[in-house]
Order: sequence, then structure tokens, then C-alpha cells
Amino acid sequence: MDAVTYPDNRVIEHIKQSFIPLQVPYDAKPLSVDFNIKWTPVLITLGEDGREHHRTVGFLDPDSFIANSILGIGKYHFDNDRYPEAAICFENIIADHPQADVMAEATFLLGVSRYKSLKDPAHLKEAYLSLNSKFPESEWTKRAYPYRLL
Repeated sequence: MDAVTYPDNRVIEHIKQSFIPLQVPYDAKPLSVDFNIKWTPVLITLGEDGREHHRTVGFLDPDSFIANSILGIGKYHFDNDRYPEAAICFENIIADHPQADVMAEATFLLGVSRYKSLKDPAHLKEAYLSLNSKFPESEWTKRAYPYRLL
């Protein structure tokens, strides 16, 4: 990622605006032990309290890196009961990164975030219908399967 992803200007700006980055060698103790790092690269989104909210393992091209990091920010908001902020992150992925490998997860979490924020189960069914249409074999579609009954 040092040769392709990190030097990309979009990635540089995204990191500057969204994160306090820390690059640690996979064998640097105690962090490699504390965070169970077994392979590189590993990207972990932590909250200010040090809790992990998202993790990816392996190479990501610049667009995938940005989409995955936005997912991490969204999951941070979601985990902290800030559902409107989480929904904005998931909407951003869907609108700006349509080819990202995290699209199905973002779609699922968008439906749940909207439901938890607005208390309208129609958002859960909408998420399932979207998932079933675009990602019929996804694990996220299977997880949303009960929402079809709403």
C-alpha cells in the first residue's frame, strides 16, 4: 500500500480530514499483540477510547481504502448510538463508491441506522429489497432476510 494507495492524493486528503493515522510494523510489541495483528496490512479504526470499530486485512486500492475507512467511521458512530451521523457515512459510500466491496454492508447498516434513528421499520425492508436486488448472494442480504416481512 506504500507504493500505490498511501501516495494517492485522494487518500492523503481523506486521511488528513478524517483520522489521526498511526503506522505500526506488524511485529511491534505490545501493539501487535494488543490488536492481534497476524498479517499485513491491517487497518483498524479505533475510537478515542481505544475501542476497535472496524478492521480490514490485506491490500486495498485507493477507492477501496477510502470506502473502507468511511465504513469504519460510520461504524464508530453506529457503535456510539449516533445513528444520523452513521447514516451519512453509509450514504456516502453508496453514492460515491458504488464499486466498493463494502457496499452490501453499508446498505445493511444504512437501513439499521435509519430504523434506529427514525423508528420506522420501512427502512429495514428497504435495505433488504436493495440488498436482494443488488447483492442477492451477500451475507448481508441473508442477515437482512427477516426484514422482507415488515
